[in-house]
Amino acid sequence: MTIPTFNLARALRAGETVFSGWCSLPYPIVAEIIGREGFAAVTLEAQHGLWDVNALLTGVAAVRQGGAAPVVRVPVADFALVSRALDFGAEGIIAPMINTAADARAFAAAAKYPPIGERSWGPHRVTSLAGLTDQSVYLREANDNVITLAMIETRTALGNLEAIVDTPGIDGLFLGPSDLSIALSDGKSLDPLSKDVERELDRIVAASQKAGKIPGAFCHTAERAAALEKRGMRFLAVMSDLAMLRAGIAAALKVLKGS
Repeated sequence: MTIPTFNLARALRAGETVFSGWCSLPYPIVAEIIGREGFAAVTLEAQHGLWDVNALLTGVAAVRQGGAAPVVRVPVADFALVSRALDFGAEGIIAPMINTAADARAFAAAAKYPPIGERSWGPHRVTSLAGLTDQSVYLREANDNVITLAMIETRTALGNLEAIVDTPGIDGLFLGPSDLSIALSDGKSLDPLSKDVERELDRIVAASQKAGKIPGAFCHTAERAAALEKRGMRFLAVMSDLAMLRAGIAAALKVLKGS
């Protein structure tokens, strides 16, 4: 793999653990700071977060400027944004609600060039950010340098776990614990740490490892991320910018109110 400054795929394929900050606020400087402070990757949240296409364009570049690998979570079934985010310079894509092998194939088709997928050509911004003067290098190496993570969030997805992870062009599975807890409780409970989610987490890790793919998950706390690393997860999104901001404010106010 020879694309300069693309490090996410290299680390994950080498079996390393990658911790990613999670950024919902659509401000490139926030995303840049998360990377600059030490996260190896920063995920820009375009499903439930506030990132639009214009913000993603500058946000991806800001993450790279901060020294981290940019990852984008796209909205449900927005496979057009998959290829655009990659053209902007993203090194990874998280796609929510991948429930079937057909969903996985559609995701892979948008993210990978032939012969694996059907991604259209237009990586002018990413090759500029990567310092590539010969765009043929990107065409030759992009399929290996771009990471695709299919989110597992429903009973249907769990029933199709092996078919999804075995789909050519899918590089790994990504647990969405909140939505999965809602699905497994038939809408009665929001508990990302429920026993049902814990059981399926181990299945996701096992299926990924069996297929030689990357297991990942969203974690509401750093402690949870550290625990899941020990259970075999390799791409771990940690907290969110909003959660980190609130935690910092709460810590400061606790000191001030106690003074």
